Amino acid sequence: MEEGETYTHERTFTREDVLQFADLTGDDQPRHTDPDEEGRVLVQGLLTGSLLTKIGGDHEVLSRRMDLHFSKPVYTGQPLTCRWTTEHVDTRGEHTYVEAAVVVERPGESTPDVVLEATVEGYV
Repeated sequence: MEEGETYTHERTFTREDVLQFADLTGDDQPRHTDPDEEGRVLVQGLLTGSLLTKIGGDHEVLSRRMDLHFSKPVYTGQPLTCRWTTEHVDTRGEHTYVEAAVVVERPGESTPDVVLEATVEGYV
């Protein structure tokens, strides 16, 4: 990873994804299991946050810290784009330390809606 590099990952969560995450974590509140009038369920925040772990995993980043700031709910069927921008890289002993800023957005009418902003610190 180099400073200034940007990586993206796109995903649309399904009801099955949400139900599997609910089974795995126990976060099975009715809002995550019972469809609304449009047939959607609310995606768990940490499931939304898992988008950034895909990018980190692709680059073998062992996360040390993640600060997640949720700004809008996400429902099944909504396309999301996760954008990771590497802001700082330096060598610390045998490892490379990385800091990144992450934004998760869904398409909006005129501009994308930011649903999650995060900072990540870790080692490669």
